[in-house]
Amino acid sequence: MSREPKSLQEAILYFSDLNNCINYLAVRRWPNAVTCPSCGSDKVKFNAKRRVWQCSTHHAKRQFSVKVGTIYEDSPIGLDKWITATWMLSNCKNGVSSYEIARDLKVTQKTAWFMLHRIRLALQDENFGSKLGGGGSEIEADETFIGGKARNMHKSVKARRIAGQGQAAKDKLVVMGILERGGRIRTKIIADRQKETLQPIIRQNVEAGSAI
Repeated sequence: MSREPKSLQEAILYFSDLNNCINYLAVRRWPNAVTCPSCGSDKVKFNAKRRVWQCSTHHAKRQFSVKVGTIYEDSPIGLDKWITATWMLSNCKNGVSSYEIARDLKVTQKTAWFMLHRIRLALQDENFGSKLGGGGSEIEADETFIGGKARNMHKSVKARRIAGQGQAAKDKLVVMGILERGGRIRTKIIADRQKETLQPIIRQNVEAGSAI
């Protein structure tokens, strides 16, 4: 099929070919030319046998696939399922449910819900959920407590609402922010400020090798 799919049946058939998936995603991700996610160079060569590109500049992770830095990267679900689910959500005027995706793509409802949730979040981002950083970008990450200042509260209100201070301030929301200098920003409500909580969020949202 040379043209893009216009119906669900055509989409399922078209995206069953991995090469079609890669071409479909690559054209939308790199409309001008394929560039290395690590250094930003456009001097790359495609290895058709392995379906990966290799950057001519010598550095870590010089080989990359079309999934690197996208919502599809860390998922064992095939691109044929991911791209078709994305196509369904983007083209169905009345929306699509996880049960529909599960039925049409032959996956479990739990898997379909996960995919749908991730795609919807990515569609809120003009860069379709791609990770921050890459190409030498600098990243800032910090967290803060959101809530009224104790010193501005009446004594009785303070006694009722403020259960502690610092990390024990249970009556306030802890919010983490990740900023790409000169670019995008992402925020997330977190349970605490422990390393075990913060590090996975940074790995999920920031390109490996970025200066943080």
